[in-house]
Amino acid sequence: MIGFMGTIIYLAGLGCAVWCVLDIWKKPMALPGKVIAALAVLLTSWVGILVYYFWAREHVTEWFK
Repeated sequence: MIGFMGTIIYLAGLGCAVWCVLDIWKKPMALPGKVIAALAVLLTSWVGILVYYFWAREHVTEWFK
């Protein structure tokens, strides 16, 4: 049962990470900025996803003009 819940949490995190990366690629930013932001979200797992969703989503285009 614990293995099943771990799989569900992993798949939820993977889906959220993919959503964040796709959202980053839609933004009007330079390519290096998109790559840096996407890698930051992917490498920081749940923390990166939460920070991106609740705060950085509104500010990321200002950082990487």
